[in-house]
Amino acid sequence: MKDSAFIRGKIPMTKSEVRAVSLSKLNLRDDSIVYDIGAGTGSVAVEAALVIRQGHVYAIEEKEEGCQLIGQNVEKFHLENVTVVCGKAPDALKGLPVPDRVFVGGSGGRMAEILDFVRERNPLVQIVINVAALETLSVVGNYLKEKNLEGEIVSIQVAKAQTLGSYHLMQGQNPVYIVTIEPE
Repeated sequence: MKDSAFIRGKIPMTKSEVRAVSLSKLNLRDDSIVYDIGAGTGSVAVEAALVIRQGHVYAIEEKEEGCQLIGQNVEKFHLENVTVVCGKAPDALKGLPVPDRVFVGGSGGRMAEILDFVRERNPLVQIVINVAALETLSVVGNYLKEKNLEGEIVSIQVAKAQTLGSYHLMQGQNPVYIVTIEPE
């Protein structure tokens, strides 16, 4: 789905090419229970909800502007299988149904706590994490090592053509690391 399909503000959004790979790595089922942690504008939550018509997506976001944008995007796409949860993970996850798929787009500096929480709730959970900062990649790498987990790490960098006069020049976007932690 094109990025332009979403209502956006000043909140970060997972871009379409990265979103496509991340959703693919989640290996969604029609009845999946998905957490989208650090949901931003809700782009991942919306696309996941369109796939899992019998399941449900919980879009967790700590910023009020993000919660409003997610709600607007859910309404725009007429989705009834998305619940917006305003709050900071992992605290905001308490009381939600047990997930079988978790996407982490932002952790607010609490990555290890979030991963511990969702893995305790469901040791068979499929987790996909998007990382832009090297410091966060280090945290995730250390977590995998400490917990003796195997994780697939993919680096994706997208470049899009920009028109300059009669030429098209490629404009690179920031690289994103996509980390997948499959059930043990």
